[in-house]
This record gives sequence, structure tokens and C-alpha cells, in this order.
Amino acid sequence: MEYSKEFKNALSELSSIEKDRLIFRLLKKDKILSKKLYFELIEEETTDQKRNEIEEIIRKKVDDAAKYISNQKYFVVLIRSISAEITEHVKVTSDKFGEVSLNLILVTQILEYNDKLSRLRFNDVYKLYLYLINKVVKALISTKKLDEDYWFEINEYLDEVYQKVTSNIYLEKLFINNGIEFGWLNAEKIPDHFELIIKDIKNQGFLK
Repeated sequence: MEYSKEFKNALSELSSIEKDRLIFRLLKKDKILSKKLYFELIEEETTDQKRNEIEEIIRKKVDDAAKYISNQKYFVVLIRSISAEITEHVKVTSDKFGEVSLNLILVTQILEYNDKLSRLRFNDVYKLYLYLINKVVKALISTKKLDEDYWFEINEYLDEVYQKVTSNIYLEKLFINNGIEFGWLNAEKIPDHFELIIKDIKNQGFLK
């Protein structure tokens, strides 16, 4: 949303007290904005430290959620809740590297339980598998936007994803059937205009 010159001038003419009241009213209505300002103005921990904390949370909460793998509907709800914590971390800290690394860690941590997942009927785990594929695709799109200096480290995460996915025959087939090439799981080999490629794949009815 763009603000008119008149609106900006009107805001600038508010007294300090009026501005403070307005800011606090807005912060009460926007939890993310409040946390973001706190992080930028007061928080002593760095983005890297915050990212490390979220990594630990992911590993612990996925381990806890794994107790419910046989109840896939509930398991997916728990996984989406963990994903929401990653999203909040990224919004609060503007951690673009973490947006990729943390989501890939989430995928690999879930696939640590390939043995349990493989015992379930494919129809039961289909939604989870499709969710994981879309997580990887989004991570690849975000990787393409990162500075190339980060690619070497991102490749370590992508290699872990590759190892876990190809150890799960049904998930591996689902990747292939949805048009996702394993050669793309390397930052240097993500195609140009990758977003357009994915858009075309979705227009054909895949990844849904």
C-alpha cells in the first residue's frame, strides 16, 4: 500500500505523545511487527543465534511429533505448527538464509522417520509427502534469490534432503511424478526462471 504525501504530512504533524499512542495501538494489533521491532531495537541475540535456537526447536518438536506418525492428520497439524514458527522467525529477523536452511532441516528431520513412514499406506502419507515436496521447491526458489556466497552451505542441506528422499521409494517416485528433477537439488544447478518452471508444473495440475 502506498501512502499519499498528504497522509505522510499529517502523520509528521502529530505530537510525540500522539505518535507514541498510535505506535502502541498498532503494535498491540500486530504481534509480528511488535516482535520485529523488539528484535531490531532491544534484542541482544543475533540472527544466527536465533536461527540456532529454532534449529533445536525443530529437532525436538519433530521428535515429539513422531509419536503420532500413525495418526497422519494430527501429525501434519503438528508439522504445520513447527513450520509456522519458522515463518515467524523469518519475518521477525529477516533471516533469508534461515528461510532456506530451517525449512530444509524440517524436511530432513521428518524423513529421519522414513522407517515409520514406510509402514503406512501411501494414501495416508500422500498429503505429507506432497507438503514436503512443496517445502523443498519453495526452498529452491528462495535459494536462487540468495547471494551465491551462501550456496555452498545450502548445498550441504540439499544433499541431506536428497539422501533422505531417495531412501524413501514412494516419496522419490512422487518427486519424479510431479516433475521435480533431483539434479535441481544443487544451488548451482537450479534453472534460471525456476519460478516460471514451477508455475508451469502447477498449471499442469501437479504439486497440488
